Amino acid sequence: MRILLSHPTGNRNVREVMGAMLRADQLAEFHTTIAANRHSPWLKILPENLQKEWLRRYYDVPYGKLKSHPYHELARLILQKFGINSLVQHESGWASVDRVYKGFDRAVAARTRYLAERGEIEAVYAYEDGALETFRQAKKYGLKCIYDLPIAYWETSRQLLLKEAERLPAWAITLGGGIRDSEEKLDRKTKEMELADAVICPGKFVSDSIPLWAKDKNLTISPFGSPSPNFFTENKFNKDVKSPLRILFVGSMGQRKGLGDLFAAMRHFSPKEVELVVMGSLLAPMEFYKEQLPHFRYEGGRPNEQVLTLMRSCDIFCLPSIVEGRALVMQEAMSQGLPLIITANTGGEDLIQHGQTGFLVPTGSPESIAEQIAWFLDNRKDIPSMGKLAQQHASLYTWEEYGSRISKGIIAHLVTKQIQPIKS
Repeated sequence: MRILLSHPTGNRNVREVMGAMLRADQLAEFHTTIAANRHSPWLKILPENLQKEWLRRYYDVPYGKLKSHPYHELARLILQKFGINSLVQHESGWASVDRVYKGFDRAVAARTRYLAERGEIEAVYAYEDGALETFRQAKKYGLKCIYDLPIAYWETSRQLLLKEAERLPAWAITLGGGIRDSEEKLDRKTKEMELADAVICPGKFVSDSIPLWAKDKNLTISPFGSPSPNFFTENKFNKDVKSPLRILFVGSMGQRKGLGDLFAAMRHFSPKEVELVVMGSLLAPMEFYKEQLPHFRYEGGRPNEQVLTLMRSCDIFCLPSIVEGRALVMQEAMSQGLPLIITANTGGEDLIQHGQTGFLVPTGSPESIAEQIAWFLDNRKDIPSMGKLAQQHASLYTWEEYGSRISKGIIAHLVTKQIQPIKS
């Protein structure tokens, strides 16, 4: 089966799917917005940090299989860099993320038609918010549509987040598009799901969120891979146990990820007992967060290797999310020897072996989070062994298996099934 794969920004998950398709000789073309050429002469004149940023958009794809549609995304990045926020505002801005996705989807749809008319593809693989026009075009030619749903389906997400806006109104400003998406955008998401023949999910929470009317679609659940384990020395845990227990939170700083609940839990402890380290993007002014919890340590964004270094300086990782797909950062933390305190809604329920790799807590329960933090305070001697168990468990999840499971799922679900073209 020859597949056209598309994603506007090309994250780690997409790269692994692409690699698996290449190994299985399934990939016809990969489409994205910006694709960097690491051999470009002008790249050498850029400062090192800009070179690294640009090369994040590099793809190791054979010549002729990589197609880029860069202009709208380049405009968005430039406007954002210069602080011209009116043109990148959610949905309404000319260069908003939503407009980038829609323009990209139209371009991929046009290419889908071209390849389908020449019999060069049998399927398209696209992601939520960037699939509708591609799927519509694919259906006209009897192509199979594979839909990657990286986060809980919109109806589940919206219901949960609206409930959070009522429960913690002060934190509603951090919920973003989850409660502000237009009816037109939500309708697009519904139509994407309707047109899909197969759905790819990263975990049980996302698969459970698929609406009843779509439960008969072919489903592949494939958990993300973990980084290579950092087999730490005992020095990681040889610090003075009288120093504060360091709890780490990594992610966008909003209540979708349960930060408001974590802040509320932290009020049960003195800063001399427990230090909360928060690394992530601000969704409100810093003054807002300091009003909610004055004593926390803020760390700005940084390259992944430095994130892993920060993880090794902490004791526990906490992510009490309300809505996720599968937060990759959980496995990153485990790979660095950190036990977890998480909710099932992180998508990582399978990462928890109770009392060994960490603890599951209910969503919206600061008291339960505080209870588990207190447990770690009282049982600090157990943290090193739990950290090693967490690391061992995380190592069972590999990126090769992630991509391979998806590639095999496509074959198992779709290759033997024939889909009739939609007559115009």
